[in-house]
Amino acid sequence: MHAHDPPPPGTGREARPSPEAASPGGLLDLLQVAAMVLDRTGHIVLWSPEAERLFGYSAEEALGQNAGLLLVAPDKLELVTELFKQVRAGAIWQGVFPIVHADGTTRDVEFRNMRMHDVDGGVYALGLGADLSTVRRVETDMALSSSLVDQSPIGLAVFDTDLRIVRVNRAMEELHGLPAAAMLGRRVREISRGSEFRAIEARMREVLETGEPLLDLDTVVRTYADQEHDHAWSISYYRIQDATGRVLGLAASIADFTERHQAAEEIAEARGRLAVIAEAGTRIGTTLDLQQTAQELASVVVPTLADIATVDVLDEVLRGGPVPKVRAQQSAEFRALAVAAADSGEAIGAVDPVGELARYTDDRLITKTVREGLPVVVHRVSSRMLRRIARDDRAAAQLKRAGAHSYLAAPLIARGEVLGVVGMFRTRNQKPFDDEDRTLALELAARAAISIDNARLYAGERNAALTLQRSLLPHEPPRVDGMEISARYIPAVREVGGDWYDVLQLRDGKVGLIVGDVMGKGLHAAAIMGQLRTATRAFSRLDLPPHEVLAHLDNITGSAEGDFIATCVYAVCDPATGRCQFSTAGHLPPVLVPPGGRAELIDLPSAVPLGVGGIRFRTVERKLSEGTLLALFTDGLVEDRRQSIDVGLRTLMRVLKLKSRRRTLEDTCDVVLGAGLQSPDDDVALLLARMGAPAAEDEAAEES
Repeated sequence: MHAHDPPPPGTGREARPSPEAASPGGLLDLLQVAAMVLDRTGHIVLWSPEAERLFGYSAEEALGQNAGLLLVAPDKLELVTELFKQVRAGAIWQGVFPIVHADGTTRDVEFRNMRMHDVDGGVYALGLGADLSTVRRVETDMALSSSLVDQSPIGLAVFDTDLRIVRVNRAMEELHGLPAAAMLGRRVREISRGSEFRAIEARMREVLETGEPLLDLDTVVRTYADQEHDHAWSISYYRIQDATGRVLGLAASIADFTERHQAAEEIAEARGRLAVIAEAGTRIGTTLDLQQTAQELASVVVPTLADIATVDVLDEVLRGGPVPKVRAQQSAEFRALAVAAADSGEAIGAVDPVGELARYTDDRLITKTVREGLPVVVHRVSSRMLRRIARDDRAAAQLKRAGAHSYLAAPLIARGEVLGVVGMFRTRNQKPFDDEDRTLALELAARAAISIDNARLYAGERNAALTLQRSLLPHEPPRVDGMEISARYIPAVREVGGDWYDVLQLRDGKVGLIVGDVMGKGLHAAAIMGQLRTATRAFSRLDLPPHEVLAHLDNITGSAEGDFIATCVYAVCDPATGRCQFSTAGHLPPVLVPPGGRAELIDLPSAVPLGVGGIRFRTVERKLSEGTLLALFTDGLVEDRRQSIDVGLRTLMRVLKLKSRRRTLEDTCDVVLGAGLQSPDDDVALLLARMGAPAAEDEAAEES
C-alpha cells in the first residue's frame, strides 16, 4: 500500500503497550475511588488510603470493625445487611448509598460491590466507592466532552505523541471521506492528498514540542471523498497536557469554509470582470485606426481572460463594402488584425499572422461563429476538436504542444452585423472557460465591435474625403515666369480636413497665391474647401486687390451649403516688379526670407475668418527683391498640442533661413515637412514661392 492511498477500514495501527508509569492527575486520581474488603461476617479486613480520605477513618480505626455498624446509620442497617447477603451469594450490587462519615455527617457514595474468593475458597465482599458529587461531575464533564466532540460540526481529531490519530469525530470522517477505523493509528500525510500536508505535519511537530498553538491555518485541499473539487479548510493545532503538565498529544480542529471561500472567489472574479470591462472602456477604441483597435481588444483579453487571443475580421469588411452574410455550407475569408499571447511560445506560430488572409471551411468553429452570430465554448479541447479550430493540422499540433485545453470564440457584432471573431485559448490557466467567461467575452467583443465598425466606417469616409480633397487641389503648381513655386499637401492621420492651396495665373503676368483652412473635418470640410477654391478662382479673374477678393468670399459664406468658418491668406505678386500685396482672413501670416537676411513674419492687419463678418479686410504691399522666399502655410505645420505655436513658428523660420538658399524649392518643402513641424492631428498645406529664381548654374556656383 502506498502512503497516499486511503487505508482499508479496520486496519488502524494499534499503539504498542508501554511500561510507562501513570502520572498523578489521571482519571482514578480525580475519582479518588476507595476500596475495602469485608470478610464473610461483614468485618473490614482491607482498607485503602482513599477509603481513609472518603470515610474519615484511618486503617487502624477501621480494620476489624463491622462495616455496617461503622459506616451506616442505624435505620439503614437492616437494608445493608440484606444487600450484603446478596453480594455474598454472588450478586453484584451498584448504586448510591448514604454513609456516615467519621465527623458524623452523612454523605452519598456511589458503590460497586461484588463477591471475591481467596485461594482457600474463602468468600469476601469487595466494595469500591467514590463521592457521588465527584462521580457526577466527572460523568458530566465526560458526557459534555463526548457530545462536543461527536456532535460538533467542526472536525476534531486527537493525536498521540507520535502524531498518530487516536480519535476522530463524525465531522472529521465526513471531511476526509474516510471512516474512523481507516484513520486511527495513521498520520495526516497517510490519509490526505497534497504535498501541503507534509509541511503541515512538520509544523504539528513544532506545536507538540513548543506548546505554541498553530491557529487558523487556511489551506485548500482535495479529499478522498471529493477529488475533483477544492475544499477550503481552516485548521488549528494545539498541544494537550494533563493537570501536571504531562504532554498527552495533539488536538486538531478543522472548519470547512468552502462555501464562503467559493463565494469570496466568485465575488473576486466578478470584481475582476468589472475591472476588465472598465479597463476595456478606456483602452479599446482610443483611435479610429482599425488594426490598433483590434490590438487593443486582444491586449485587454490577455492575460486576464485568456493566454492567447486573436482578432479576425471578414475580409469583405475591410474592403469597405457591405458586411457579407456567411451562409450554410459556405466558406469564409478572414483577415487577421491582431494577436496577443501571454508568452512567445509555440502557440504564436499556430495562429494566423497579422495581415494574412485565411479561408476557413463551413465546418470550422470560426465560420460557425460568424454564420450564427453566437459564441462557441469548448470546455475541454480534444485533438479532433483542435482540427476544427486551427488553420491546418500542423497548427493544431502546435496548439496541442503549447497546452491549449480550452477555447472560446465570441462574434464581433456591431449594428446587427457580424464583422468577425475574437478567439481565445487557455494554455497556462488550467481552468476551462465557463459561462461567466463567455458572458465577459461577449461584453468585450460587443464594445470592441462598435469601435472596429466605427474605424471601418471612418476609414471609408476618410478615403472618400481624401479622394475629394486631392481631386480639388492642383496636381502641381503651374510654371510661372520669374518665380519658382512648389507646394505640398499632407492629410491628417486621423481625419482629413479642409486645408487647401492654389496658384492663380492673373493678368499682366501676375500670380495669385492662396492658402486656406476650412474649420472642420471630413467630407463636408473638403466640399466647402472646393467651393471656396472655385470662388477664389472666379473672383481673382476680376483683377481685384486681395482684400476685395476676401470680402467677396466672406459674402458668399451665407449661400454656401452649410455654415462654416475658414481662414486664408491671399497674395498677389508681380514677378516683373517684385511688388506683392497681402491680405488675411484670420490666417497665420506668411514667412518672408530675403536673400542673406533674416526670416520674418509679414506684419498684416488682424482680421476675422471668413464667415464671421463685420470686419473690413485690408491689403498690405511689400516689394520683394530677387531670390526672396515666400512661405504660405496652414496651422497644421506649426501647431503642436505639446508646445506653444510660437515655438513652431520660430522653428519654421529657422529652417527656411538655413536650408532654402542652397536648395530647390522642392527640396526645401521636403526639409520643412521632415523637420517634424506638422501635427499628425491636422492637415498641412505648404506653398513656397521664390522671386526671380536663380538659374541652375548660379545655384551650382553657390553650392561650390
